[in-house]
Amino acid sequence: MSASYGVFLYFLLDFVAAQTTTLPNVTVMASSCVSKSNRSCVQCLRDASCLWCESSRECMDYPVNLIVPPSSMCPLTDARWGLCWVNLKVMLITLSLLVGLVLLAMLVCCLCCCCRRRRHQRVSDDGEHGRAEQKTRERITRQKERRVEMQLRHDKIRQKYGLSKDHPYNRLEQKK
Repeated sequence: MSASYGVFLYFLLDFVAAQTTTLPNVTVMASSCVSKSNRSCVQCLRDASCLWCESSRECMDYPVNLIVPPSSMCPLTDARWGLCWVNLKVMLITLSLLVGLVLLAMLVCCLCCCCRRRRHQRVSDDGEHGRAEQKTRERITRQKERRVEMQLRHDKIRQKYGLSKDHPYNRLEQKK
């Protein structure tokens, strides 16, 4: 799971970095974030490319090329980015858990859909099998009925010409 969190964080920060470079009001200058040091967190974080360190009360550029800023820059428990009331460590953990839960929910939904489809397929297969058996039974009964009718016709013809089935030598006896 930790690999997926790392990948998620990478894409999250890459997305945020892409968003900060496309915003028209954001000025990307090295001195813009540093000039906001020793002020307030709110003033620092108005610029999306800035990172506020609570312990040193410094505003610095967020290291976009890294996924997570190094602790030498600012400890994650003191780092603020985006929101002043949430430290970066809690934000990253929360977002990672949310993405993990969404992925898990999607996986469960996919598995449920597959199981439901298989169950539905089994039911329809059973229905088709039952229909095929019913048709076979109907065919057999029609065949038996036809045999009985044919046997009756043959018996009538035999009676008409005096060839009864009762005695196999009856025909020979009549000729004498």
